[in-house]
Amino acid sequence: MNAAVNDQANGLRRLMAVSPGRRVAVVGCEHAGVAIVTRNLAAALAQEGKDVLLFDEQSNSQIPGALGAGRVVLIHAKLNESGALSPLVARSDHILVVLQAQAASIKASYACIKRLHTTHALERIRVLVDGAANAAEAQRILANLADAGRRYLSLAVEPAGWVRADPHLARSQRLNVTLVDAFGSSPAAMDYLQVARGLLNWPQPRADNKSGVQRFAAAGSPQRICEPALH
Repeated sequence: MNAAVNDQANGLRRLMAVSPGRRVAVVGCEHAGVAIVTRNLAAALAQEGKDVLLFDEQSNSQIPGALGAGRVVLIHAKLNESGALSPLVARSDHILVVLQAQAASIKASYACIKRLHTTHALERIRVLVDGAANAAEAQRILANLADAGRRYLSLAVEPAGWVRADPHLARSQRLNVTLVDAFGSSPAAMDYLQVARGLLNWPQPRADNKSGVQRFAAAGSPQRICEPALH
């Protein structure tokens, strides 16, 4: 690891240690496009007037923003071989799982959510559906995941919203700019703005809720979990 990467990692470590803003880890369990989602969400938050710092743990790259008290730190999280978050990123205020509106992605993401819950003793995970055909499809997926989390994991799987499939996305990628910045009136860009506004209203966890890993370790082995059928 070179000096620049060390500096970036150290900077993230300091932010995670003492951040007066929101720290959101964005996880794409089986979604190769999660980096695009994270960047568009950052752009939408910026349009809402927030200071945003975006850190890509996948490549150890940092896109700096202004660092005011009202900032949002977005981390494109990298899972290890066991499907767990790094110890640093596990201290985020919120975990946001991004999945595609496809059966394979939904199934893989549920398995990923279960691993994250078991490993880190999470009480709550947010879920965002990317590439939905319409709101009804996204709402159905989110409702099924919420029901499975409640019944089989005793976990609050809460909807963060959805982003519609939008042909403008490919055009923005060719231009090497975010969809939100390039085509702000497109359907997906409006969805990102809606998700960003919702994110800013997520309740911040209490200080006594940040020791879930320690509580879990003291409680012993996790109970056996039966797989639900997600449709």
